Amino acid sequence: MSNKPYLTGHYTPVTDEVTATELTVEGHLPAELTGRLLRNSHNPKPGVTPSHWFKGSGMVHGIRLREGRAEWYRNRWVHTPALDGRPYMTERGPDLTASTAGTHVIEHAGRLLALCEANVPFELTRDLETVGAYDFNGKLRTAMTAHPKEDPVTGELHFFASSPFPPFLTYHVADSQGEIVHSAEVPGATASLKHDFALTRRHVVFVEGNVTFDPAETSGIPYAWSDQQPARIGVMPRGGDGARHVRWFSIEPGNMLHVSNAYEDGQDRIVLEGPTVDREGFRLSWNWWVGAPGRGSEPVSRSYTRRWVVDTTTGSVDEQIIDDLPVEFPTLNEQYLGAENRYQYAIAFPDDNGFGGYGIVKYDRTTGARRIHQAGDARMPGEAVFVPAAGATREDDGYLLTVLSDLKQDASQLLVLDASGLEQIATVHLPHRVNAGLHGSWIPDTALEEPAG
Repeated sequence: MSNKPYLTGHYTPVTDEVTATELTVEGHLPAELTGRLLRNSHNPKPGVTPSHWFKGSGMVHGIRLREGRAEWYRNRWVHTPALDGRPYMTERGPDLTASTAGTHVIEHAGRLLALCEANVPFELTRDLETVGAYDFNGKLRTAMTAHPKEDPVTGELHFFASSPFPPFLTYHVADSQGEIVHSAEVPGATASLKHDFALTRRHVVFVEGNVTFDPAETSGIPYAWSDQQPARIGVMPRGGDGARHVRWFSIEPGNMLHVSNAYEDGQDRIVLEGPTVDREGFRLSWNWWVGAPGRGSEPVSRSYTRRWVVDTTTGSVDEQIIDDLPVEFPTLNEQYLGAENRYQYAIAFPDDNGFGGYGIVKYDRTTGARRIHQAGDARMPGEAVFVPAAGATREDDGYLLTVLSDLKQDASQLLVLDASGLEQIATVHLPHRVNAGLHGSWIPDTALEEPAG
């Protein structure tokens, strides 16, 4: 067995593709939860030891809920050229189809897309079988971020490509029908790694941290921390010529992988929040990701939630750490994406401040309070996906869905929590333990009523 931490413990890969029906449910599974929870993970095939956690081939796990029942669970590798060993770099340059497709899975315009930021998406069927590489009918000629943003008002999908070579940053918009209607290179960007970004009602917000392209990095992910790389926030107006008017604002050194949310506050300021790391925090994470000597078996996080307030009139940026609990994988009620939100959710990691284990955190941005649903001993929850309740009247009227890895029982469950108070209201038992993974989506049946054209 490999001693790589991302292939052991909670992260031990699943070895088989299975389908199970009529899953056991404890508690009350709300009938309105009718759809699919899909979650992606880096899951190399047996006998394969990737040089970096992010190099593991993608496997999508799906749980089908319908009217109070858990109809099925299935898991499938995303059958990309990389799954069969084709290299990303060729004599002609990068092969955008040689993807792990293991970071995220979304739905847009009736299509299910498995994502990895160095490549084009891969389309999946409703039963998670691989259709193939998807380039938006030939209009996508770059890679695509694993963290696109769907505007809850217009239904547009906003996304970008970050490259270590010029053009360093390309911005795209697909309309609600899935057609790319705008693409533009963003001037002034650098080779800094841009994993995620933010969308507000009037702006697109990019974050360039201190992690940038490093050809000397041998893990297969050619990025490293650099004190010479300036940390900046780029603010670009939405619209056809927005890239011409992008502005870059200097911020303190650090690196952010995932955005919690961003919005305009009505005073010509943009508020942006998300977990960030400093140099030492990045070193600890990277050592785990590559399996460097001296790292522990569990991931170490020093990722603390930071708030930036960008004053677009004065050009100043106020920033501060707003919580001392290490967290990652922030989520929210996506109906509030790009607008001022009160509540945010995240996964808490073990720390030395008295919490001690994994859990699901709820933040109240109005009162400053936080609440934690503790996962329990040797139990690790995944990203908590928010699903609005039918007829919701409050922002936190809804449910949190998370796939949990239980090492002691060598099992996994889908937990359904009340997003208001974090009480557990249902447990769906899965047929085998699901390895800890990355990102996923709730896909209601209404989103898949009409086949993609």
